[in-house]
Amino acid sequence: MFELLIYEKEAPLAIITINRPKVMNALSNALVEEFDKAFDMIENDSEIRALIITGAGDKAFMAGADIKELEQRDFILGREQTRRRQQVFNRLMEMNIPSIAAVNGFALGGGLELAIACTLRVAAEGARFGSPEVNLGIIPGDGATQRLPRMIGFGRAMEMILTGSMIDAQEAYRIGLVNKVVPAEELMDAAKKLAGKIVQKSPLAIQYAKEAVNRSLEVGLYEGLAHESYLHALACATEDKKEGVAAFLEKRKPNFQGK
Repeated sequence: MFELLIYEKEAPLAIITINRPKVMNALSNALVEEFDKAFDMIENDSEIRALIITGAGDKAFMAGADIKELEQRDFILGREQTRRRQQVFNRLMEMNIPSIAAVNGFALGGGLELAIACTLRVAAEGARFGSPEVNLGIIPGDGATQRLPRMIGFGRAMEMILTGSMIDAQEAYRIGLVNKVVPAEELMDAAKKLAGKIVQKSPLAIQYAKEAVNRSLEVGLYEGLAHESYLHALACATEDKKEGVAAFLEKRKPNFQGK
């Protein structure tokens, strides 16, 4: 079914491994479509409660776009291809379940944009992050100019994008680009452990909380507060809310059903 990525199901987790190590897991048009198909599978599988994305090998999570394809881009292709990638990355960001980027090496250009479309990021100590498009005479096209300032602030994002310079994992942690830095050999275990903490919660509560935080990036304070209140009220109408409160009062572990 897939040629450029590996899809594994370890319920309640799904794991996607970008499998183009010979070209540093570069983002090609075909890979974008395989991501979209994988997201179809995940969204149609009620057993999946969290997604982890990583790269094959130990050199790169994803070291940018496929240069051979980039060379062919003109105005028409540039617009078509970036809009398609934005659509797929938006889909990842808006999924009902959380996604975790397990960044095992270089996350540059499209790789950075994929990582910041995920809900959370765990980095190996040797990981490197950058938005080097200006070095090629272009600008980011898959979301960095919009998501990066919202994540790390205007000044830091502007510096990364205008200089095209890379930062290491510790600096990425310091500025809030990643949530955790671990030794390379512990990367997947750390990502699974983080996912494990989340999947124990009510699936609906996780979905609503993720939506509320995502909306905070797009609307004013009062609109965001109104939306939060609405989503809170939705959560109050679920069976999971009844179970969560009952379990707390009865001093037992809740058995959430996603209802």
